[in-house]
Amino acid sequence: MLRRRMLIMLAVVLSIILLLGGYKAFSIYQQIQVFSAPKPPISVAVATALEQPWQQRLPAVGTLKALQGVSLSLEIAGTVKELQFESGQKVKAGQPLVQLDSAVESALLQTAQADLGLAQLDYGRGSQLVGSRAISKGEFDRLSAQLQKNQATVNQLKASLAKKHMVAPFSGTIGIRQVDVGDYLASGTVIATLQDLSSLYVDFYVPEQVLPKVAVGQTVQVEVSAYPQQTFPGTISAINPKVEDSTRNVLVRATLANPDSQLLPGMFASLQVLLPDPAPQVVIPESAITYTLYGNSAYVVAQKKTQDGNLEKDPDGQPILIAERRFIETGERRDGLVLVTKGLSSGEQVVSAGQIKLDTGAHIAITPDKNLPAAPGQAPRTDGSRN
Repeated sequence: MLRRRMLIMLAVVLSIILLLGGYKAFSIYQQIQVFSAPKPPISVAVATALEQPWQQRLPAVGTLKALQGVSLSLEIAGTVKELQFESGQKVKAGQPLVQLDSAVESALLQTAQADLGLAQLDYGRGSQLVGSRAISKGEFDRLSAQLQKNQATVNQLKASLAKKHMVAPFSGTIGIRQVDVGDYLASGTVIATLQDLSSLYVDFYVPEQVLPKVAVGQTVQVEVSAYPQQTFPGTISAINPKVEDSTRNVLVRATLANPDSQLLPGMFASLQVLLPDPAPQVVIPESAITYTLYGNSAYVVAQKKTQDGNLEKDPDGQPILIAERRFIETGERRDGLVLVTKGLSSGEQVVSAGQIKLDTGAHIAITPDKNLPAAPGQAPRTDGSRN
């Protein structure tokens, strides 16, 4: 009886062990099937490397200056009698601006004019008497010198009186006035600034190495922080014929129109000099480039090949696409595109979205990318989605 029970227990234990072993073997088999099954392709967006005319641009920074700009001041001292302008007013050339008290100068001028009149009468009489020898030649010379002296005194007082009065030297916009009626102004005191804003200069420096590429008449595109979405065109008008000793840079001046007076002198300007002779260059979207310390790279779409060099195809007979990482050399970036100087050829496809999921040799599936910048002359893409 005891032997029979032991045999039953042994059979039960063996059954449990066999069941557990079978379950474990089945689990291992399932895992093997999962790992041995081909991985689904990774969905990525791609873009085509295009060869298109690329105009080289020379970046620079500069400062805006008025076509004409002065600080208005008087040469002589005096008390302000009348101000004939308002702050921020647009004035015309020759328009009166400031009048100083000139009562003393006016009185002195009247005295000098009276003396001049008497000297003219004496000279007239003397010219008649010297002919009849009623007076000596020396006396006549003295009368002539006195006439010239009185005339010079009148001219001097007229010039001094004119300096008590200021007019606009050119048309422009006057700044905020710094004086009031009744103020005593010392010689050289600044009254206000006057700026001609119809056109502006932008002065900037370029390295001496690029001087052969810069010439008078070339176009520049100016941007200022006050209007970040707007570009102001200009033209190079002068190149300084001297290289700065300290920086080895050359001063260049461009002229740009300012019809709406949006730009003001003193603004910081970021500009691009458009260099001549655009050349065809290979460009790709900036999103397709991976930047690392070891160099810039992009994933290029390639077709998987077997060991004997033949194209490997999927069950539907289509070539299997893989991602191939390739190091490239890049140049200027502009409007979401990057110039590729080495490593890519025109017509090759690069991954523009989804690179974070990739490694070299990864199986990929292509989906359209509607967010890519449109090529020149083409409408933006609107089909598909970005993954």
